[in-house]
Amino acid sequence: MNLQEDIQRIRQMMISEEMVQSDAWKSIKKTLDILKKKKKVLILSCSNRYNWDEKNLDIPKSKMIAMYLNDELKDSVLIDVSELNIVPCEGNVSRKDGNSCGLLKSMLKDKKKNPSGDHRCWASYNNPKDELWKISKELFESDAVIFFSSIRWGQTNMFYQNLIERLTWIENRHATLGESNLVKDIETGFICVGQNWNGENVTEVQKEVHKFYGFKPNDDLYWNWQYTKNVNDETQKSYKASHNKFIKDTKLPEDK
Repeated sequence: MNLQEDIQRIRQMMISEEMVQSDAWKSIKKTLDILKKKKKVLILSCSNRYNWDEKNLDIPKSKMIAMYLNDELKDSVLIDVSELNIVPCEGNVSRKDGNSCGLLKSMLKDKKKNPSGDHRCWASYNNPKDELWKISKELFESDAVIFFSSIRWGQTNMFYQNLIERLTWIENRHATLGESNLVKDIETGFICVGQNWNGENVTEVQKEVHKFYGFKPNDDLYWNWQYTKNVNDETQKSYKASHNKFIKDTKLPEDK
């Protein structure tokens, strides 16, 4: 190895070690302290993992945090979004004849699924098997909601993105249709986990998204854990080390 290569190797090692988060447990504690004061918390886990061995489950890191918080809270509901049948957004917000997202006539006509009458989404209306109602029903009964996601290729994963697009009618109702804001009193948070790229930016963008939707973002409930900020570290060694580092940094019990 020549001098230039050696310098580059040392530089990459410094970046990797310098940027690794080590006090995520403090963020978890602060999150828990805030949520314990809420009447009802909705926890939405949006990460997935296939398990080959039912005796040795591999639980997504972000879901581990979600499960821990749910166990520690008295009044909370945990929903695994990846396990629901949530069909894609139909894009009715930008039709050639205007914005028809969230119109009264798109209301889901099922008292069990939509007891408040506020669930207005054409995708739910047009697809009887759609399960977004399982989220909206709990959401409108909660005073706080925390979204969890993994970072994949510098963005939120497909389950979170699909969910947030399907909730467009909430923002559309007050921003475009001029009706009341259904979520103005609901506090929000966004917690994400990634390997090596863009976690902080994703977290900040989602905070802005939630503001647009009309929620009440709490800065202390928006944070991310990322193994390293060395975007070029795609080594198997790095990926294998990230799980143990995550457990160490969060101080979560491994069976969560």
